[in-house]
Amino acid sequence: MKPLRRFVVADQSMEPTLVDGQGLVAVRSRRARPGQLRCLEHPLRPGFWLVKRVASVDPHESGAYMTVSSDNRTIDTVDSRRFGAVPVAGSYRVSIRIPRRLM
Repeated sequence: MKPLRRFVVADQSMEPTLVDGQGLVAVRSRRARPGQLRCLEHPLRPGFWLVKRVASVDPHESGAYMTVSSDNRTIDTVDSRRFGAVPVAGSYRVSIRIPRRLM
């Protein structure tokens, strides 16, 4: 797995924090904390990545799990309310947010 990845926001689920077309640079991290922005693979759609905010982290004997949520509550979004808690392993912590005007 790559320790560093680039992502591009492709919807409105994280507005106003992140906007469609904005770039992200994220680093592989095994430690998730509430409030962090994380990029994670959709648990029901392999190969499809999401960016969400960590709502909570629960330790588990097989590894930590996190509950993630969308910032934009005015639209129908996909997050842990739909698919439940997800493993922290395999996710990336957003380190740099690139303004859309620079993309």
